[in-house]
Amino acid sequence: MSTSCVTDAELVARARTGDHAAFGDLVDRHRTAVYRAALTALRSHAEAEDAAQDAFVLAWRRLGSFRGEASFKTWLLTIAWHQAINRRRGLMGRWRRMISFEDVTVRRDTTYAEAAGVVAASDAGSGFGRIMGATPEQLMADDELRRDIERGIRALSPKLRDTLLLAQSGEYSYEEIATMLKTPLGTIKWRVSEARRTVKKFLGNRGYGNV
Repeated sequence: MSTSCVTDAELVARARTGDHAAFGDLVDRHRTAVYRAALTALRSHAEAEDAAQDAFVLAWRRLGSFRGEASFKTWLLTIAWHQAINRRRGLMGRWRRMISFEDVTVRRDTTYAEAAGVVAASDAGSGFGRIMGATPEQLMADDELRRDIERGIRALSPKLRDTLLLAQSGEYSYEEIATMLKTPLGTIKWRVSEARRTVKKFLGNRGYGNV
């Protein structure tokens, strides 16, 4: 039977009996979502890969504690997010020493760059899209605007920034984000709205007009 026809619950049940292949199927199924969550927190491909690997190892060890109160994906993402945040705390000192290279860091930060493009294009009819009458394609192609959106995102508080990046990735529902961050759903929605408002204000202050 194709694994695409097998539910997560069935794979989890098999994995609990020691079926490594079943757990491998779960890993393959959710690898991208786990990696992107880690990348959102860490902004480093290498660190995100390590955090994702740690999350899968920990999930295997804790499989017996999974009660099915949330989906397996959400449970796994919660583990991955906590692993990434713990790793981020350990890296903060090193990141502070890199502050003089901030512009280079931003240009290489694909998490922010992707989010900048999505934020711009998704608001093409209003907000960002009113800037100079730009089309979604023009917004995506405007390197200077993208860099300024990246700077605006980077200037957000960690809570607003993390929530916005997770939401804009398109990988997770608000409910999943709320569980991952252990935060009420209403607060998650407010953070996304507030983050977008703050970035728009940042752009307005940089001369992009009434956004």
